[in-house]
Amino acid sequence: MRITLINPNTSRAMTAKIAVAAREVAGPDVEVVAICPEDGPAAIESHYDEAYASVAITQLVLADQAAGGSDGYVIACFGDPGVDAVRELVDVPVVGIAEAAMHVAVLSGRTFGIVTTLSRTLGRAQDLLHRHGFERACVAAYGTGIPVLALEHATGEALDEIAGWCDRAVHQDHADVIVLGCAGMADLCRRLSERVGVPVVDGVAAAVGLVSAMARMGVGTSKRDEYAAPPRLP
Repeated sequence: MRITLINPNTSRAMTAKIAVAAREVAGPDVEVVAICPEDGPAAIESHYDEAYASVAITQLVLADQAAGGSDGYVIACFGDPGVDAVRELVDVPVVGIAEAAMHVAVLSGRTFGIVTTLSRTLGRAQDLLHRHGFERACVAAYGTGIPVLALEHATGEALDEIAGWCDRAVHQDHADVIVLGCAGMADLCRRLSERVGVPVVDGVAAAVGLVSAMARMGVGTSKRDEYAAPPRLP
């Protein structure tokens, strides 16, 4: 099985880091190919960045399809940019890390809290909560103020800052589970879980697990109506 993991920003260091997190949960028969665009946003921290990234994501998927395709795709950005567009392009599973993390969180506890990067991204997180029906389960959503690219090496003060917000969501908002709101936090789960005492869900691992399970089940993307091929695809 071959899963293509797309980091929608251009950071090769972050791409390599999230690839490690993905391969830790992939089965021995799963090849995880991690890629990022040459031309795209350096980090995704705004609606403009998401729109820019969505174009880059679809181009990467079209190129992969031309080369033989994959058994599934993971979009590794918590805004889930381009997921719907990619689902129009392929009939295999396509999962964004926000949607995946939220699904896993409600299987792990009754409530969850989101801890993400900049507060300006919380509106997009709220949109996704409502779209996927998790607004009642989510009891808190916090922006740490830490930029995406600062997470390439999140240690010391950055780790303490993230842990502090996780602790607040658990002990003040009564979250049973923490969802990390950025692919750049993928390597922090174990340390944060030990510090706050509840499960911490990384969307990259969650998405890889769901995509591989769907592929084994033979469940892909429906081609009826909305996710049919785009009528004016070049």
